[in-house]
Amino acid sequence: MDLKKSPVARAWRGRRRSAALAAPRRPLDADDANRRFLLYGVMPLWFVPAVADWAMHRRTRIEDTTGVRESAVHALMMAEAGVPIAMGLLARINPLVLTVMGGAALAHAATALWDVGLADGERELHPVEQHIHSFLEVLPLTALAFLCTLHSDQARATLRGGRSPGDWKLLPKENPLSARYLAGIGLGIGACIVLPYAEEMTRCVKAARLRRGR
Repeated sequence: MDLKKSPVARAWRGRRRSAALAAPRRPLDADDANRRFLLYGVMPLWFVPAVADWAMHRRTRIEDTTGVRESAVHALMMAEAGVPIAMGLLARINPLVLTVMGGAALAHAATALWDVGLADGERELHPVEQHIHSFLEVLPLTALAFLCTLHSDQARATLRGGRSPGDWKLLPKENPLSARYLAGIGLGIGACIVLPYAEEMTRCVKAARLRRGR
């Protein structure tokens, strides 16, 4: 089968032909208000506790305690949050996307427990850091709740097993988000999440090499 000629591939190639989905500055109804809060409230809120958590790891010198092990768990949690976020921003909300998001949220919560278990007794777990974790754990669930509200028909289809032809296909949004918004979110993710945690991993790897070289 030629994947380039499949319906899913054709849908993604034609995604830019659709009008961009807008979030009006003055919400016209509850859906507009929910969409605006999701795009400009919940999404940017992820950046603040992520940077704060990185700062707490740096303050407690993670590189001299749990080191690469815990930093790798942080990278795993970023992937567990990043993949469903990318799907939500680019793909049509359907049972496939909602199922991935729900599974990723559960996996993220389980990994967060593993993360605390690794750090407990190895480095200082300040109450402020634990409070920051609570924000990071609840944001994926908050985003999922808003999406289920905005796409209640798809939420119901998910609960019923998704019987329509396009329910379990990764399709582009019919009205994609604007390039300006996607660029802004991408820049925020790079500056507030990717760069700080890449610096953390680099610091941990260097410290581990120095210990082995002694």
